[in-house]
Amino acid sequence: MSSNGSSASGRPPRSLSRSLALLVGIVFLLVGIAGFLVTGFDNFAEHTDETLLGFEINPLHNVVHVVIGIAGLLLARTLAGARTYGWLLAVGYGVAFVYGLLAVGEDWDILNINAADNVLHAATALVGLVIALLPVRTAVTDTTRV
Repeated sequence: MSSNGSSASGRPPRSLSRSLALLVGIVFLLVGIAGFLVTGFDNFAEHTDETLLGFEINPLHNVVHVVIGIAGLLLARTLAGARTYGWLLAVGYGVAFVYGLLAVGEDWDILNINAADNVLHAATALVGLVIALLPVRTAVTDTTRV
């Protein structure tokens, strides 16, 4: 690390928010891809009995995971982007949690949500808050005055 707080490559050191956003993005992308291996592309927005690790999925649900994963990969490039991603997760998955409370077992549930999904959606909303609100340590290393 150089005296100006950047790494040898000239990039600023990665904050915990950026690292978490990147990790969450990778997980969502992999889950979305794995979901397509289970569901294929038929019955796109319909209720299916197909599950991935106990979570009910359909192709539309998989698309949502892939998009969220790609967003995480792209937004984790900067601290501001990572924090934005955190807020998107917090709000989006908070809404998904409420949707799930209403939709579980209903014929109109286009995302094929079950109780396990609801728990995961609440947890993801909390992780989003953590990403968005984590404090950032910045150190002033050059105190020369101009």
